[in-house]
Amino acid sequence: MAETLPNYVGPRWFACHTKPRCEKKFSALLTVEGFPHYLPLVPSVRRYRDQTKRFTKPLFPGYVFTEIPPETKSRVYQQDLLVRAIWVEDQTGFLRQLEDVRMVVASGLELTLHPLLKKGTRVKVTGGPLYGIEGIVDDPANPKGVVIAIDVLQQGLLVRMQMDHLQILP
Repeated sequence: MAETLPNYVGPRWFACHTKPRCEKKFSALLTVEGFPHYLPLVPSVRRYRDQTKRFTKPLFPGYVFTEIPPETKSRVYQQDLLVRAIWVEDQTGFLRQLEDVRMVVASGLELTLHPLLKKGTRVKVTGGPLYGIEGIVDDPANPKGVVIAIDVLQQGLLVRMQMDHLQILP
């Protein structure tokens, strides 16, 4: 399926969705090709029985952000590391967000990836005593609550729970 993009002149930013665990290899390819790009990396620690391993991992698993001239877009697919390049509509807003990410990563503060939840988003509980229950996000300003619907009564139960126990449903 060919990707149709709006007509544009000059390099544009894309969110490049890589194959699993290929972010660093794809970043290296972009460096060799001379494309400006950003792969936000954060420190990680794994503890095993007798040792501790420290390494960096992508903040956004599976994604590298790059600026690609339209006439050379096919070059980013040359080593079979990329699934797709996602067109960014709002270039100005995207660049502002990337700069915010750079500042947060550079700060050294502890951070975790957090899904954006909107009112009405269907979720499934993936941990704790309510494992497997499906619900609806009630308040996006306070997404720690999930409404468990009882449709026949047109009622719902608001349950407070940790965000890391929620999975967004399609």
